[in-house]
Amino acid sequence: MPFHGSPGAFRWAMTPSERMLRERLGDASQLLHAHTLLMKNLTALLLAVLAMPCAASGDDLPADAVEFFERKIRPVLVQHCYECHSADADVLQGGLLLDSRAGLLAGGDSGPGLVPHDPAASLLLSSLRYDGFEMPPTGQLPEQVIRDFETWIAMGAADPRDTVSLSPPARGGNGIDFAKAREFWAYQKPIHHEPPAVTNVDWGQQPLDAFVLAKLEAAGIDPNDQAEKRTLIRRLFLVMLGLPPSIEDVEGFLADEAPDAWDRLVDQVLASPHYGERVARMWLDVMRYAEDQAHIVGDNKSLTYPNAYLYRDWVIDAFNADMPYDEFVTRQLAADQLEPDNNDAHIALGFLGLGPKYYRRNAPEVMAEEWENHVDTVSRGLLGLTVACARCHDHKYDPIPTTDYYALAGVFASTELYNRPLPELVAAEKSAEEGEGDAKQKKKDNNKAPTDSAHLVRDKNPRDIKVQIRGDFKNEGPLVERAFLTVLSPDQPARFDEGSGRLQLAAAIVDRENPLAARVIVNRVWGLLMGQPLVSTASNFGSLGERPTHPELLDDLAVRFMEAGWSLKWLCREILTSATWQQSSHLDDAKLAVDPGNTLLWRMNRRRLDVEAWRDSILTVSGQLDRSLGGPSHDPQDPESTRRTVYAAVSRLELNKMLALFDFPDPNVHAAGRSNTTTPLQKMFVLNSPFMVRQAQSLAVRCREQPGNDADRINWAYQLLYGRPVTAEEQDAGLSFLGDPNDQQAAKWEQYAQVLLASNEMLVVD
Repeated sequence: MPFHGSPGAFRWAMTPSERMLRERLGDASQLLHAHTLLMKNLTALLLAVLAMPCAASGDDLPADAVEFFERKIRPVLVQHCYECHSADADVLQGGLLLDSRAGLLAGGDSGPGLVPHDPAASLLLSSLRYDGFEMPPTGQLPEQVIRDFETWIAMGAADPRDTVSLSPPARGGNGIDFAKAREFWAYQKPIHHEPPAVTNVDWGQQPLDAFVLAKLEAAGIDPNDQAEKRTLIRRLFLVMLGLPPSIEDVEGFLADEAPDAWDRLVDQVLASPHYGERVARMWLDVMRYAEDQAHIVGDNKSLTYPNAYLYRDWVIDAFNADMPYDEFVTRQLAADQLEPDNNDAHIALGFLGLGPKYYRRNAPEVMAEEWENHVDTVSRGLLGLTVACARCHDHKYDPIPTTDYYALAGVFASTELYNRPLPELVAAEKSAEEGEGDAKQKKKDNNKAPTDSAHLVRDKNPRDIKVQIRGDFKNEGPLVERAFLTVLSPDQPARFDEGSGRLQLAAAIVDRENPLAARVIVNRVWGLLMGQPLVSTASNFGSLGERPTHPELLDDLAVRFMEAGWSLKWLCREILTSATWQQSSHLDDAKLAVDPGNTLLWRMNRRRLDVEAWRDSILTVSGQLDRSLGGPSHDPQDPESTRRTVYAAVSRLELNKMLALFDFPDPNVHAAGRSNTTTPLQKMFVLNSPFMVRQAQSLAVRCREQPGNDADRINWAYQLLYGRPVTAEEQDAGLSFLGDPNDQQAAKWEQYAQVLLASNEMLVVD
């Protein structure tokens, strides 16, 4: 459980993964015991401070926390609470003010409104649940809304009202001053930048290196030396393939002394079919890939996506084929309009078709939620803007009026999710059923199990929609024409009037004049390869987001990426062959003193593997990994399941416990990146899970089958797992543990193998 603190406040925060585990594993006592062990050495003074909760507030609020409040909390308070509990209320009810952070904390006649980090003790949440008080009195809010409030409180109840010092967007007499707003860096078109002059002219290998080195030299810091070859090949394979190199791979690279050895190795890795599997997972987080819904009522199978894997496989294939990114985006938004008769191509529409949908789908309020989800995924995922924050009111910090939100929402209001029969499966079924006559059972019905369907979207009644004032579907405002965002349209935004407008929307997003699309994907790929993106808020390039650490580098790379045909393999190659990427991760005290966060990129970031690469690496070294591509999903914690983790089943209703334990993102929403938590339950999984025990047994068998003595076998194991020879100290420890070769060696090798698999070196990329 991480400790969060600031100069004025300390608090102990439960991570989202731990909250999920406490609920889903039903092992609260175990978690509490682990936390007690972690906390027992804290001083009494610190415990006293921790006991005093305080709402997350101030100018240092995390951007994602503010975004969550603006999208999920403030609109509900405005719509359902302000009438009776705000400074503008005709009669203030219960002495409770909910239109400010201070009022919410102070509470009213019945006591404080909430206790940050403690949903159970928060009166606001119990009132929403109709437990004691019943708020709002007009009817209980949907369960999802109540869960949003629970999540918000558990995260610390971040509330920017009355505290955030950022100025709102400049506004003229009739709204936002877009000319002024476009002066912000993110809304200016990226341009070429000449690599800056540097003193160490021999260091760089790619144009991007000069931008990095110039900042380092200005700060008086030298870049780290190049990492040794063993480290480089292991880093390359794990980062780009999610798999460790074999002993033969390492030995072959060490023996290759040609000047272009590294370039050829990079090309070899990018040509591997496992490249697509690795990069696809980044994209699946962005588009909130899942195979069911968070709410499944009875046996309503329309809320499951049994063939979701077809879209996942399409993404993998697209990355392996190096499909240009502009085409990649366009096909996912409008493949049916590009190629109306190509059913195979329409699988790409899973980008929208696999999104959350809700029970009672035809209800206006439910449809509005689906539109918001689509707007949020498209705007944050492809443009790095939090457009959904403008659903209920003009965006508080970015130049996005409410009308812009409904201009995009109209595109998705003109689109419906549906299950299309797969022609090849339908034909096979028809052939098999011939001659059954009246007994033949016929199945586009959405309440039947769509086991023979692809999960797509199509146009339906293209139309413009009206503003829903304060997000209330019953309180309609003016009609808004479907169009692109005003701030990204130098002239009047062009209307989206061809069908739903999805194809026109895609064209506007990947237009070379759009300042954001190329920047956003370049930044995401940079983060995947480097361990941290240039813009740390990868899905928020707006006012509340962080500024790029190297703006000229980001712009120049984005422009050259587009000029290279929007090729992601070109982009990866450009970064991987740079001197910046090949630096060692060595920590230098003097450099740390100047730049502790490595924002200047004086070293490679040491990082922890995500759950997919970690699990796949374990299966690789145990000799159990099934490397076949594509196909239906599997249970990743099943000891008998040996397929790559990218093919794991992903549920919105109940996320796989292994995935949840190791920081897999919530598939209900777009994910900008992965968290990195360290919890006792993770180590307990490594020590006790049937999956780990099975892999340790397989690894032990592989080790014992190696020729030579135990010393030779230990050295082989280290080279297999870590890509390096064993040290004398490590070998002595292993031999001491294994003891007499005739004394229960099989059991000892299994225990020894599990220790090797559980080590930090197996988990960390150097």
